[in-house]
Amino acid sequence: MNHKIKKAKFYRAISKNSKPIADSTHTISKIAFYVVEIELDSGIIGQGYLLSFHYSPNAIEGALRDVCNFINGNSFFTYETVRVKQEWDMEVEYFGNTGLNNCAIAAVNIAMWDAWGHACNSPIWKLFGANKTKIPVYGSGGWISYSEEELLEEVLDYKNRGFTAVKIKVGSGSVDEDFARLSRCREALGDRVKIMMDANQGMDVSNALKLSELAKAIGIHWFEEPIVHTDYDGYEFLRNKCGIALAMGEREYDCEALKSLINRNAIDLWQPDIIRLGGVEGWRNSVALAESYQLPILPHYYKDYDVPLLCTIKTPYGAESFDWIDGIIDNIMKIDNGFAYPREGAGWGFRFKEEFLEAVN
Repeated sequence: MNHKIKKAKFYRAISKNSKPIADSTHTISKIAFYVVEIELDSGIIGQGYLLSFHYSPNAIEGALRDVCNFINGNSFFTYETVRVKQEWDMEVEYFGNTGLNNCAIAAVNIAMWDAWGHACNSPIWKLFGANKTKIPVYGSGGWISYSEEELLEEVLDYKNRGFTAVKIKVGSGSVDEDFARLSRCREALGDRVKIMMDANQGMDVSNALKLSELAKAIGIHWFEEPIVHTDYDGYEFLRNKCGIALAMGEREYDCEALKSLINRNAIDLWQPDIIRLGGVEGWRNSVALAESYQLPILPHYYKDYDVPLLCTIKTPYGAESFDWIDGIIDNIMKIDNGFAYPREGAGWGFRFKEEFLEAVN
């Protein structure tokens, strides 16, 4: 059977749950995505998506258009994921092969893996070989923009759906208000549901330490991105002082930050973002480095890709869950009693519904 890529193209898609939200550093007006689709000569289709919100649509579309033209102008087999990434990096090196160029090739990479899974009639997690068939999962949200009523409604909905852990945004500008929100959630959820907090880089070291000391007393489980992701000395200081596990990694396009954090013993949980890291191989390379230093893996956002991949590694800590694509895909991931289960279908096991895909000229 011919597994050569015939055509690559991309679409826009908007979540059925799209509404304005905000964390400590960003106000988000729209929950939106771009979906890359590749077609093989055999007729097999593969898809990969990236989360875009409303940011830089012209730049994102330009990068995606360039990478699709690159695929269409060359001859690649769908299993040549490493070769495609290497040649793309050479193509775009002059203007940088991190940032948007890495995100664009990542969406293609994920679509190639999807197509290859379909060509092999196998789920991705079985192609790699799995040591687990379910992964702990937490409900994410708790946006700074939420009223107290909205916040409690969301975390209680997660609890009622069987989630055993939730994550709340902090970094409002007031440590007292952040702690009050965490305390309200703890009171509403009880002691059996784990609560984590995420500052999205929105705090300084002194306030992050103050909030950590308060939060520790009510059993907050871990602290994500308390400070700017490049402040490695700050992470080292907090890890030595705050008494709560630190999680970081979602902003990284390579392994350099991870190396610096490891050298400083400044991190407890590694959070790879499969899109920013350039796709499946970049994700797995960063995980291999983290695992060699006994760092558990807690990826950022993309549960539909992360859960299958977490099933194939040694130290999967958990996956982050949003419902944002659930209303526009054909096969929602099973989540039950605090665990997510990789899909049994070929490739990644789901497709975006055609009626939600808007062609981009």
